[in-house]
Amino acid sequence: MGNDLDELNSPVNPAGRDVNVIEKQIPVKIGFGSLLFEITLWLMGILPGLIFLFMKISASNYFKKLQQKIQADASTIDNYLEQRVQILQNVAALVEKSIDLDKDVMKAVAAFRGGVKPGSNMNAVASQIDGAFARLFPQVEAYPELRAHSAIADAMQQNAYLQKEITAARSLYNDTVAQWNTDIFSWPTKMIVAARAGYTTRIPFTASAETKQRAREKFF
Repeated sequence: MGNDLDELNSPVNPAGRDVNVIEKQIPVKIGFGSLLFEITLWLMGILPGLIFLFMKISASNYFKKLQQKIQADASTIDNYLEQRVQILQNVAALVEKSIDLDKDVMKAVAAFRGGVKPGSNMNAVASQIDGAFARLFPQVEAYPELRAHSAIADAMQQNAYLQKEITAARSLYNDTVAQWNTDIFSWPTKMIVAARAGYTTRIPFTASAETKQRAREKFF
């Protein structure tokens, strides 16, 4: 039997295909077979039933810990976004004294005057910050005297560093989400616990349409 995916002979799409994250949470569901499985264990004796009961308790504790891990990973991203907001505000304040900034930049600065609000949509916040920097830095580049300003130069370097850290933090967050999405469908123990707890899959980080479009642009 040949390969199911044959890179030499199978059809390909020469135009390529863009990939998108589906914004849908899939609930975990179990059927009568899972209930029958548990009943059978108890009918086999009290020991198998108790063993599986303790396995379910362990799985429940595992999911609680994993949820906290997801929260911690998300909080790390929020912390980096908060730092980028601070850089945006500092640079805007310095540049505004020399040139008239784009109104959209000032709107973004005003929107984040109180920082990143807890529980806010990380993707939306990141997109707004990216958009503000995308409008701010070209204006800075147009003025050599601003570009030579040590505080602004340092801020631009810090922003580049934070972007790398955010990318790494998002990868870590996505890894934890992928672990969750895999484990809740691990039958029998974890899947039964997840279904009865009403758990669903979680949606990993997604890039905004604006970010995807900018990634396709020519940089050099």
